[in-house]
Amino acid sequence: MSAVAVPSLVWCPFPDEAEAGRVADILLDEGLIACANILPGMRSLYVWNGEKGENREAGVLFKTNSSLIERLVVRLVELHAYDEPAILGWRCDHAAPGTATWLGGLGS
Repeated sequence: MSAVAVPSLVWCPFPDEAEAGRVADILLDEGLIACANILPGMRSLYVWNGEKGENREAGVLFKTNSSLIERLVVRLVELHAYDEPAILGWRCDHAAPGTATWLGGLGS
């Protein structure tokens, strides 16, 4: 018996909106996501390798399901322009019925 795929989200910042769109198009074509919400003009303040920094980035919220989330994270690392992209993924506890059906059909 296989587990039911539940809606899942993956968050990842990109150096700019164009790069975010390029990667999102590939992931859509590969069927790993159903949607990418690209948030341009994000101001990122961070500490990386012991140094404080600030950049403008584009954040992306990828909509997928739990059966694809691990493959999506691996693929994001492969496609991303950063050497060590910040990628966070999680299963959603709640979703509207239509959204759950939409995302649950991915990878079928």
